Amino acid sequence: MNVLIINSSDIKGGAARATYRLHEALLKLGIESHMLVDTKLSDDYRVIEQDSNIGKGIALIRRILDRLLVNTYKLRSKTYFSSSLVPFSGLVKRINALNPDIVHLHWVNKAMLSISDIAAIKAPIVWSLHDMWAFTGGCHYDEGCGAFERACGECKVLGSNKANDLSCKVFKKKLATYAEHPNLTVVGLSRWLADCASKSKLFKKRQIVCLPNPIDTSVYSPLDKRTARDLLGLPMDKKLILFGAMNATSDPRKGYGELCEALMQLEGEGLELVVFGGSKPEIQQGFKLKAHYLGQLHDDVTLRALYSAADVMVVPSKQEAFGQTASESMSCGTPVVAFACTGLLDLVEHLKTGYLAKPYNTVDLAAGIEWVLHTPNYQELSINAREKVLNEFDSSVVAKQYIQLYESVLEKQDYD
Repeated sequence: MNVLIINSSDIKGGAARATYRLHEALLKLGIESHMLVDTKLSDDYRVIEQDSNIGKGIALIRRILDRLLVNTYKLRSKTYFSSSLVPFSGLVKRINALNPDIVHLHWVNKAMLSISDIAAIKAPIVWSLHDMWAFTGGCHYDEGCGAFERACGECKVLGSNKANDLSCKVFKKKLATYAEHPNLTVVGLSRWLADCASKSKLFKKRQIVCLPNPIDTSVYSPLDKRTARDLLGLPMDKKLILFGAMNATSDPRKGYGELCEALMQLEGEGLELVVFGGSKPEIQQGFKLKAHYLGQLHDDVTLRALYSAADVMVVPSKQEAFGQTASESMSCGTPVVAFACTGLLDLVEHLKTGYLAKPYNTVDLAAGIEWVLHTPNYQELSINAREKVLNEFDSSVVAKQYIQLYESVLEKQDYD
C-alpha cells in the first residue's frame, strides 16, 4: 500500500509533528509512506518538498494573496482564517503524478492547497482534521459560532455583518468542490471534532471516524524529575506548573488569560510557573508566582525533559482539536488540568489522569491545580496518565487503526 501524506510542514508545529509521527509509525509497520510538504526541515528522503525556487516563489505569492483577502476585514478576531481560494497551486499535479493508493490530507493551509485542488485529486482521500477549517467558511476555530451546521456568512471571526462575505464564498466553494470527489473519508482527532464534522453541512453525508494523534511513547517517557530539572536549570525545591502551546501567550484560544486568573487565586510561596511556546508578555499578568518563559521549543528531547520536570501541566484551551501537549505530558507521567470541553475530554479523565474544570471557570481551574499538586495519590495519577497514553495513543496502536481505515477505503474504491 502506497500512502502519500500531505501537510504544510514535516516537523514544524504541532500538526506537523503529529503527522510525521504517523508517517514513521506506518513505515515501521511495512506501509510505503511518503510526505509531500511546503516546508521540509527533516533529512528524511521520503519527505518531498517544493523542488524549485520558482515553485516556492509562486507558493509565497499565493500565501500573500490569500492573506490579502482576509486582511480586508479590519474587525477580525485573532483566530486564524484561511480562504484557500487562490488557484494554481500546482500541487495536485504532483500528487497525481506520484500515483498513490491513498492521499492522506492533514493541515494543508497557508495556501498550500486550494479548495479546487481537492476535487482534482484522483486517489481516494482520507482527511485528518487538525482544526475546524475543513468544514467552516474559513475559520480554523469557530469561537462557538456553530454556523458551519447551516452555512457561513456574517462571520464572527471576520467581524463581518454581511451575509455574502468571504466566509460565505469559501463555504459555497467547499460545498461545490467536495461534492465532486467520490471517495473522501473524514477523520476527527477527537470525539468532539468528529461530532462537529458530522453536524456540518459540508461533511454530513461523508464517512466520519474518530482517530487520535499518535505519540511515540518510547520518546515521550518519564524522566527522573531531579535530572530533568537539572538539565533545564529549573529549581529543585518548588512545585512547577507547566503551560505551553504554539503562540501560548498571544493566542486567546489557548487560555493564557484564564490561566493567569486562576494563578492569581494561588499563593505564590512554593510554586513557580514554566511557559513554553511563547515569550513573556509586555504587560505584567498580576499573579504572584515567579514565571520562567522558555520561548519556542521544538525538539523531543527538551520537551520530554520539560514535561518530566513539571508537577502538573495546565491546558486551559477554549477549543482544542485534540490536545497534543496534554498527551505528551501524560506520556511523561505528568497529570493534566484542563477545562472539560472539546478534544481534551478524550485525554483527561477527571480525578484519574488529572482534573477537568468547569468550562471556563477559573476558580475551578485553580482548584484543579491545587488538587493535583497536593493529592496524596499523585503517584497513581502519574501512572494512570502514562497508561492511558500507552493504551490509546501510542504510535503503533494508532497506525494500525489507520491501516485498517485505509484498507476499508480501498475496498470501497474497488467496490464502486
